[in-house]
Amino acid sequence: MQRVTISVSDEFAAELEAFMARYGYDNRSEALRDLARTGLGQTAVAASEDASGHCYATLAYVYDHHTRDIPRRLTETYHGRHDLTVANLHVHLDHDHCLEVAVLRGATAEVRGFAQAIIAERGVRHGHVTYVPVDIGNETHVHGLSGAQPHTHVRPRG
Repeated sequence: MQRVTISVSDEFAAELEAFMARYGYDNRSEALRDLARTGLGQTAVAASEDASGHCYATLAYVYDHHTRDIPRRLTETYHGRHDLTVANLHVHLDHDHCLEVAVLRGATAEVRGFAQAIIAERGVRHGHVTYVPVDIGNETHVHGLSGAQPHTHVRPRG
């Protein structure tokens, strides 16, 4: 067994203690191991999706806007891959924290890489991404009075 040392905020430590009390953990190590296993399991599900296909995804995360340069870094990351972003919602939670929710679309591997880059930014916490695999097809048929027009349809799989 290997020993890993981490530093956490007082608020996080209090949350961990409350989690331990609620679920009957006797020590922090076992609680953190179980939480890490759960997180790694969720990540494995996202990683096992068909990376050659396309998807829509929601990316939600909280960040401390006082963290050095994080608004600039996030903006640059989004502008660097503007082709993946459909919409973005920004909510001020308190004096220090912001919640952002982004709707993404594109090749699954590219969306996954983008989402993980955002979640991995220093200052981002509580990052979570949910994928909806889709099939994209070009079709020609009539909508309304415009006659037959070729256009793209996106259909969720499953």
